[in-house]
Amino acid sequence: MKLTDALEEKFNDQITLEFEASLVYRQLAIEMEIRDLPGIAAWLRHQADEEIVHANKWIDHLSDRDNHPKIGASAAPKVDVTTVLDVFEVALEHERRVSDSIRDLYRAANEDIDSKSLIQWFVNEQVEEEATVSEIVGRLKLIDGDGPGLLRLDEELGSRPTRTTEA
Repeated sequence: MKLTDALEEKFNDQITLEFEASLVYRQLAIEMEIRDLPGIAAWLRHQADEEIVHANKWIDHLSDRDNHPKIGASAAPKVDVTTVLDVFEVALEHERRVSDSIRDLYRAANEDIDSKSLIQWFVNEQVEEEATVSEIVGRLKLIDGDGPGLLRLDEELGSRPTRTTEA
């Protein structure tokens, strides 16, 4: 069953937002790379890749339903960070923006039974994403700029298994 034009537009907006999230995470990774925190940079790159996987899920759903997936215009991410805490606060803010958009899409697709399972998957995923980033923010506040604590967190986050954007 094909989506309505209005719902297709909302799905396409979500696709664009997922790609924007990927760019934000990639820029944050760059910020950590130049500060010699390779583990945190790797974690952020993994998040960037995961956002592309998310965009692909939305794209596949639209394609499978004979709709036309489109990536909208995106500006380069405006990331202004000076500390690792800043990095994760930016990440958390963006995750919350994505969550709000998915909730809006959930409400808009209320009558579209064929989209419910996909959107519910994303609702659950965003709860997990926000919790993970929020926990890192909390830990960074506990570390409070302590070098050894920051290096330990860098090592821990760098141990995350990697996947590709086709996962």
